[in-house]
Amino acid sequence: MAVIKIPTPLRAYTGGNAEVDVAGETVGAALGDLLAKHPDLRQHLYNGEQLRNFVNIFVGEEDIRYRDGLETPLEAGENLRIIPSIAGGTGR
Repeated sequence: MAVIKIPTPLRAYTGGNAEVDVAGETVGAALGDLLAKHPDLRQHLYNGEQLRNFVNIFVGEEDIRYRDGLETPLEAGENLRIIPSIAGGTGR
């Protein structure tokens, strides 16, 4: 079992939980378990079957984009983090 840390803006879709225990041997399977428990998250994480461009998933300190993406293997007890990108601001 792994733990996914949920960022504050998405906690409304996890019943206020900051962390959710998930099962799965890969990041994709763990996210699938997360979405089975909290289906309202899907629209915020996925565009169809692909992760949204602004959603970053980290295993430990590594972005899964630099590993095997959703096929990145997980070991029991690993920590995953969902980090939404923040953009905007104004130029001067």
